[in-house]
Parts: sequence; structure tokens; C-alpha cells
Amino acid sequence: MLLVLAGCGDPDGGTVTTDQSPTAAGSAPAGSASDPADGDATGQPPAGRTGGTLSPTEPPLIGTPTAPPSHPTELRKANVLAGRLSRGGSGPCYTLVTDDGREYALHGTGKGTFATGTWVRVTTAPATAEVDCGPGVPVSILKMSPVS
Repeated sequence: MLLVLAGCGDPDGGTVTTDQSPTAAGSAPAGSASDPADGDATGQPPAGRTGGTLSPTEPPLIGTPTAPPSHPTELRKANVLAGRLSRGGSGPCYTLVTDDGREYALHGTGKGTFATGTWVRVTTAPATAEVDCGPGVPVSILKMSPVS
């Protein structure tokens, strides 16, 4: 059926044989696959064309890494933290533990109620000296939101 749609088959569903083919009878139109100027049925490029490279230069070779990167490969804002709350509640003190195990003592009034174990993203500012929210690196909360 595909050959019929493409115009290469018999409308009744039969196949075209070599003796029925226009190329076998020598009546191929100019520019067809049997035209020597455009190449032949063996897949060779047309006369005057070569199958050479597309660029006159070779692409650079990239070496195999010998060790993991020594510095982070993604830039992040220094005042944004993400992690799990090990002490939640309605504030003003929270404790955050990041993926690398670092603990932060967060302080912020009116920032919301968060259950212990909630994953959050926190935009921070330097801590105020008169507030002590317990163990960890002290920071003030500018914004805190749950991460889903």
C-alpha cells in the first residue's frame, strides 16, 4: 500500500518489476537516480561532489576527566539556603540542616509556621547580635518558603 501512495506500485497492489521500471526501459527523466550527473543507485555522490568533511579543521579533542571538579560547577547566591528544618514551629527561631550537613540557626518573626522535617528555601541576611536561636551558624530570615 505504501508503494501505491508513493507512486511506485501498481494501483491494484502489485509490485513493479525490473522490466516495468522506467529506468529499465531507458526512459528515466533528467535528474532521477539513474541520471549519471546526479549519482547512481549504488549510493555514490553525484559527479563533481565528494563526500568529504564539512569543515576544513578537525574538532578539538576533549580529554577524559582525571578527578571531580575542585570548585562548584554551578553558581548559586551566597544568601540563599535550602535544606530540611530540624526544628520547625511558628518561629521566630528555626534550625535548618543543608544537604552537606551544615546547621543554621535561623531567626525571623512572622515568617510562618513550618513543621519539623519540611524542606525549605531561605533567603538570609546577617544575624543580629542580640538574638540567640541555638546551635548552628546564626542568620536572619528575609524570606522562607517550602520546597515541594
